[in-house]
Amino acid sequence: MHPCLLQASLYSRNKGMRTRLGCLSHKSDSCSDFTAILPDKPNRALKRLSTEEATRWADSFDVLLSHKYGVAAFRAFLKTEFSEENLEFWLACEEFKKTRSTAKLVSKAHRIFEEFVDVQAPREVNIDFQTREATRKNMQEPSLTCFDQAQGKVHSLMEKDSYPRFLRSKMYLDLLSQSQRRLS
Repeated sequence: MHPCLLQASLYSRNKGMRTRLGCLSHKSDSCSDFTAILPDKPNRALKRLSTEEATRWADSFDVLLSHKYGVAAFRAFLKTEFSEENLEFWLACEEFKKTRSTAKLVSKAHRIFEEFVDVQAPREVNIDFQTREATRKNMQEPSLTCFDQAQGKVHSLMEKDSYPRFLRSKMYLDLLSQSQRRLS
């Protein structure tokens, strides 16, 4: 069985560790790896993805982040670079900002901090000492803005570093090519 088909099969059975291991064992940068982790069924999702939408992802990093298939493609790319924790942190912060319950706010804030920000966190993001300490201080009285500085740094890092590489990647170029071929 082709590695990418195997990966898609594993994904459909278990979205957890097996998929991650599949991605890691085939450090590929192709569009077929992207289809295995689309938020929809791959073929249906690719049919819905227009060339215009995929092309717009190159307009700006925020345009990419505003499109669910853009996020899925960027996540797949980051996995090939072993740096998906940056996107996962950014997405967790976006979800956190929607929290309305004060009790949930505190527990979610601590969970995000322990998962991504704390030194030696399981999915530690790449931020400077001052930002980490400012965020730690914000944990004394968590608010909807307690991660803003750290989230901004991670956003900037992805925008200046990972995003340009994504736009040049075989994965993105294959995706554009596939969507253009469907039009022909």
